[in-house]
Amino acid sequence: MVRNDLRNIAIIAHVDHGKTTLVDEMLKQGGAFRENQAVAERVMDSNDLERERGITILAKNTSVCYNDVKINIIDTPGHADFGGEVERVLNMVDGVLLLVDAAEGPMPQTRFVLSKALEMGHKIIIVVNKIDRPDARLDEIGDEVLELLLDLDANDEQLESPLLFCSGRSGTASLSQYEAGTDLKPLFETIINYINPPEGNEEEPLRMLVSSIDYNEYVGRIGVGRIERGTVKAGQQITIGDFHGENAPYHAKIVSLLQIQGLQRVPAETATVGDIVWVSGIEKITIGDSICAPGNFDPLPFAKISEPTVEMTFSVNDSPLAGQDGKFVTSRQLRERLFRELLKDVSLRVKETDSTDSFLVAGRGEMHLSILIENMRREGYELAVSTPRVLFKEIDGKKHEPIERLVIDVPEDCVGSVMEKMGSRKAELQSMHPQGNRMRIEFLVPARGLFGYKSEFLTDTRGEGIMNSVFEGYQEYKGDIPRRSIGSLVSFETGEAVTYGLYNAQERGTLFITAGTPVYEGMVVGSSPKAEDLVVNVCKRKHLTNTRASGSDDALRLIPPRVLSLEDCLEFLADDELLEATPKNLRIRKRILSNSLRAKTKAKG
Repeated sequence: MVRNDLRNIAIIAHVDHGKTTLVDEMLKQGGAFRENQAVAERVMDSNDLERERGITILAKNTSVCYNDVKINIIDTPGHADFGGEVERVLNMVDGVLLLVDAAEGPMPQTRFVLSKALEMGHKIIIVVNKIDRPDARLDEIGDEVLELLLDLDANDEQLESPLLFCSGRSGTASLSQYEAGTDLKPLFETIINYINPPEGNEEEPLRMLVSSIDYNEYVGRIGVGRIERGTVKAGQQITIGDFHGENAPYHAKIVSLLQIQGLQRVPAETATVGDIVWVSGIEKITIGDSICAPGNFDPLPFAKISEPTVEMTFSVNDSPLAGQDGKFVTSRQLRERLFRELLKDVSLRVKETDSTDSFLVAGRGEMHLSILIENMRREGYELAVSTPRVLFKEIDGKKHEPIERLVIDVPEDCVGSVMEKMGSRKAELQSMHPQGNRMRIEFLVPARGLFGYKSEFLTDTRGEGIMNSVFEGYQEYKGDIPRRSIGSLVSFETGEAVTYGLYNAQERGTLFITAGTPVYEGMVVGSSPKAEDLVVNVCKRKHLTNTRASGSDDALRLIPPRVLSLEDCLEFLADDELLEATPKNLRIRKRILSNSLRAKTKAKG
C-alpha cells in the first residue's frame, strides 16, 4: 500500500540558516493558525533556553496540510553538539529539506547532517534560504552544494536533487534564482511530487521503531515513532523489545495514542503505515525499542548514534556557600536527575565513580553539557563541575584523540592572529579562500585545542569572526597543548567583597565580582594576565585614622567587572578548579580551598 495522502520530511541545516523561521511560514501558509491568531516568532523553539539563545536544541514535530496531503515536518537542531537528535529522527522520514544560507553556503554541520541523510538513502530537496540577504551569492551556492554532494559520494538520483530559492522570513519560494516567489507553493509542490510517500502493508502485524522519548508527569514516558507496517489502536496489547536483544521482549498495553496536527497533539483511535505517533502507558519504553503485534516480535535495527567526545565530572556542591540557593543538593538527587536525562538523550553517557558524590558525564561537546547544566540549575539543582576533558581512544595500541573540522570566517586583517593561535593548538590548515573582504579558513584541529579559544578568538577578531566546528573523526595524539595562558585571582579570606579591597585587586587583573558579593577562601574572583595564580584580599577594609589628607575621602572608582556566562566559566576553568553552579550563582573555585595547603601541594608537585 502507498499512502499518497502523507509525506514525512525533516529539515536539516547548519545553525542559524533559518530552519525554524521557514517552518513558521510553512505552518502559516498551511493553515495551522487562525487568521487573527497571535503567533510567536520561531514557534517551534518552545522551551525557554531555545528562545533565549535563538537556537534549536530538541528535534520537534509538526504537520501542515496542502491539497489534502498531510506533510509531517521535523525541525532539527543545527548545532553539532545536538547531532544525536538529528541522527535518530532521520529514521522517521522519507526525505529531507537541506537548507543552505545564500551567503554562507554549506558549513560544517551541513556536511555532517547531509552525510547521515545520504547514508540512509533519503531523497534530498536543496533549499537556498535567505536569498534576500544583500551579500547573497546565488550563482555560486548551487555549485558548492553539488561539490559537497560529490564529496559525500551521493548517488545519481541525489545529485539530481531539485533546487529551490527561498526567503523564510518573507515566506516565498521559487524554482529560479532570477524570479522572486510570492508564496511557498513551489516548495509544497516539490515536497509532494519529489518525496516518496510511505509504503507498507496495513494488513500485516504491527511493526514500529521508537526513535524519540518524551516525558510527562501525568502519563510518564511517551514513545515517539513511525509505523512501518500494520495498524495500531489505542488500548491495544503489544510486544516490545530491542533489535540487539539487550532486553528480553515483554508484553504491554498502549494506553493512549496521539498524532500531530499543526502544533497540537490530538488523540487518535487508530493509526497506520507511515503515521508518526505518540504512545503512552509503557513504563520502560526507551529509544531504539520496537513495538510489535503480540506473537509477531520482529524488531527493527536502530541507527548507531555517534559516541560522545567530551567528559566532565558532576559532583555534589561542597563549597562554604553550598545549600543556600538550591532545592536539590544531595548526591541521590543528582544521580536521579542525571539518569533521568539518559532516558531522552541518546548521545549522553553517565558513569558512577568510586566516590558516591561524583559522576562522569560524557556528551557531544561543551555546549551539549552546558545546556544540561543550565537546565539543572533552572530546576533548582546545585552541583560542582570540573573542566571538560576529551575522551581518548586506543587504536592499534596507539593513543588517538577526537579531531574537529573547524571553519573560520574572519576579516582579512585578522588572518595572522588566527593562524598564530591555531598553530599553537596543533591545527592543520585544509583550505583558505577569500569571500569578498573576508577570508574563510578551514582547519582540522584537536577537540581539546578548541577549549577556551572562543573568547580569545572574538577578542582577536574584534567580535567580527565566526567559527563553527563539527566532529571529524579520531587521529593519532598530536602532543601537548597548553590549556590556558592566564592565571586566576583567588580570594584570601571568607567574607564580603568591599570597594576598598576590590580597588586594590583590580590593578592585578580583571575582576568577576562587584562590591557586596559573598566570597570564601579559595574562590576565584578574577583573572590575572600572568600565567600563575595570585591571592588577593577583596574583603580588606580601609583602616580609619584620626588624620585626614585632602582627597582621601574621594570615591574609589571601580572598573565594571567581567560578567561570565556559563559557557565563559567552562572555558575559563583550569584543571585545578571547579565551577559551582547553583540556581542563582555561578562561582569558580579552587579544588583545594585553603591557600596555604594549595601552596604546599604545588610545591610538592
